[in-house]
Amino acid sequence: MMTGLAPVLRTATTALGSISPTPRLDAELLLAHALGIDRSAMLLRQHDLCAPDSFGALLARRAADEPIAYITGTQAFWDLELHVTPDVLIPRADSETLLEAAIDWFKPNRAPSRIADLGTGSGALLLAALSIFPNARGYGMDASPAALAVARDNADRLGLADRAQLASGDWTKTGWNVGLGVFDLILCNPPYIEDSEELAPMVAAHEPHNALFAGADGLNDYRLLIPRLGALLDPRGVAFFEIGYNQAEPVQRLAADAGFLTELRHDLAGNSRVIRFSLGIKE
Repeated sequence: MMTGLAPVLRTATTALGSISPTPRLDAELLLAHALGIDRSAMLLRQHDLCAPDSFGALLARRAADEPIAYITGTQAFWDLELHVTPDVLIPRADSETLLEAAIDWFKPNRAPSRIADLGTGSGALLLAALSIFPNARGYGMDASPAALAVARDNADRLGLADRAQLASGDWTKTGWNVGLGVFDLILCNPPYIEDSEELAPMVAAHEPHNALFAGADGLNDYRLLIPRLGALLDPRGVAFFEIGYNQAEPVQRLAADAGFLTELRHDLAGNSRVIRFSLGIKE
């Protein structure tokens, strides 16, 4: 082992420079994971620590374009630290726009009591919403048993399992919404990528395609979900759906055909990101 982490980090940063836009950060996260401590603690102690032998294998995986989150098994989202596996999409900061929109709608006058997350994956949106609205109860649905296992693990670790019902459900099947009741807040990040779109190799090779692609125009899942929203949404409730950067107009047309008022919200980069669905009754 080499004493001190600075030369190890320099070498690792150089090795990752051709495949990552953040090679130094990647190297630090992987080395902290190999050491079993958090990144801040590692950086404070970098002069007296040694890189473990296991770091080389982790670095090789990242150099082969495997996402950091799958290598370390964790991903930060909102103020949560989530467990992730290749069975679920890696939660992204852009999706936090859904939560910001929900906060703006409900606070300070009232809060949702029942929240749904359709296609919950790792549970990111549902569990973050439950942390924001501490008196709410939530329902997370996913068609993948493996994804539900990840979501349940996250709910347990975060102390939210008693407020989060996680259940199998597939909106491509008839009757998926029967018996669910109504919700004050519905969150959804459905598949919305066109089948022909070429994704970055890191995404295409590692993240689950059934959570990414949605037909020739990327709208298949919106066509299935939006007509069912009316039966799931409380008259004063609201739904927020993530969309692709160029999908605002067609999704809003689908919403209008189903009787909803809509509003578009942009993410921090200025891209179209979230459509709000409501019946126009806020109080």
